[in-house]
Amino acid sequence: MGRYVVRRLLQMIPVFIGTTFLIYYMVYQLGGDPISAMFGDKGADPVFVRLKREEFHLNDPLIVQYWYYITDLLQGNFGTSFNGRPVAEELKRAFPVSIRLAMIAFAIEVVIGVGLGLLSGLRRGKLADTMVLAGTLVVISIPVFVLGTVAQFWLGSEWGIFEATASVGDPTWSQLVLPGLVLGSLSLAFVARLTRTSVAENMRADYVRTATAKGLPRRRVVTRHLLRNSLIPVVTFLGADLGALMAGAIVTEGIFNVDGVGRLIYLAVTKHESSTVVGAVAALVMIYLVMNLIVDLLYAVLDPRIRYA
Repeated sequence: MGRYVVRRLLQMIPVFIGTTFLIYYMVYQLGGDPISAMFGDKGADPVFVRLKREEFHLNDPLIVQYWYYITDLLQGNFGTSFNGRPVAEELKRAFPVSIRLAMIAFAIEVVIGVGLGLLSGLRRGKLADTMVLAGTLVVISIPVFVLGTVAQFWLGSEWGIFEATASVGDPTWSQLVLPGLVLGSLSLAFVARLTRTSVAENMRADYVRTATAKGLPRRRVVTRHLLRNSLIPVVTFLGADLGALMAGAIVTEGIFNVDGVGRLIYLAVTKHESSTVVGAVAALVMIYLVMNLIVDLLYAVLDPRIRYA
């Protein structure tokens, strides 16, 4: 197990460098002068622009710019935005908000998604199964911005069940429940369908029939045998989805005025703030890599037959 973990950690290094370089390259390809763009139509002092371009190595080739950036990043320095504010401060402000939002969305999709999938799989072909399949299909078909706007209007403004918008800066947990529900709705539908398919397939497995034939209680057959084996593909999806919840919340954060990582990346892209974009993406890449490692280790917990040499 230890050698496997070390090998996976070593594999993370080229993945991390390659991903950050691709993001840096894509931001670089946007074109334009980010220093001049800071002043809009007013125009900037040519001397100031020249000094700033030299400070941020904007006159150097792309590979040289990236070398300066990745060297500082590996030393824990996320760089400085073009307006002079350290990127680490921006991430320190935005990440806790997005983490809380992602935790709420993740909890919703795990509890409700797995629960609905289990119910649907155990009652395959019956009314409950049909309702779950139809409901999840509706959720998948509705765009996030439509679902978010409708939920904000009815659940927030009209009925007052949840708070309609989040406060600027540091929103409370209660203000993040509604955007978390909207953010996790699509993943919830996929989790429910994936769990339903896996449970329905394993219901016909030999080990389930054997456990039932031995006279084990149905609850134990479902929880200890059926659900445990059925969760392996679901855990794979959930592990990758946790990072996606944080990075893919741009629309949701915009609708509910949540000042998180998604909104930070959007504003940084519009301003060509390559240091901010790559810094935020680098942190998200690390979350993806760590979650994938945790998912691989959980396989051995869910299925004792899996061993890592």
